[in-house]
Amino acid sequence: MSHRHMKRSDINGLVNDATAFFQHHGWVLPPEPRWDVTDFGLGDWRRYGLVLINLADEPEYCEKLMYAKEGMTTPAHCHAKKTEDIICRNGVLRIQLWAGKPEQSAGKMARVKLNGEFCELGSGFILDLHSGHRIKLTPGIYHEFVPLSEECVIGEVSTANDDISDNFFINSEVGRYPEIDEDEPPVVRLLSDKSS
Repeated sequence: MSHRHMKRSDINGLVNDATAFFQHHGWVLPPEPRWDVTDFGLGDWRRYGLVLINLADEPEYCEKLMYAKEGMTTPAHCHAKKTEDIICRNGVLRIQLWAGKPEQSAGKMARVKLNGEFCELGSGFILDLHSGHRIKLTPGIYHEFVPLSEECVIGEVSTANDDISDNFFINSEVGRYPEIDEDEPPVVRLLSDKSS
């Protein structure tokens, strides 16, 4: 398979769209935001993609603000160490959960906390989170999410974050950071951009 790159012009467009949407809904970004834009190495950001800003990245906790357009999926994955709340800050976010690897967890139950209340959901369950709703996911619960609204602001509050070694995707072709085709100058520096 030939490796597909993400165009810098598409990254710039997503950063600009995210910035405008955040501003419209009153989400004030920190000085010099730590941007992270990915197509998960799959070469089709409209189908698989996410815009992230790391607000806090500490040994004890992490907070991210994320943006995606309708149909931009974050592929099924789990974490071995990280516990996280995924929060729909604005829009509608569809999330699908599995109690383990999807092909091995049929009939099993996933214990999650939905808006502060524990519940058991069957593996493969699909849940639509509306603005303000949140779900707590513990290590080993596979999850995939995608906005149903035209645009969506997504929050994440978690224990320590490790994007290099604590993301376990079902699709082995997924890469966390994209290769970039520099077709125009960057409007922001990404976490994945190499120091010049």
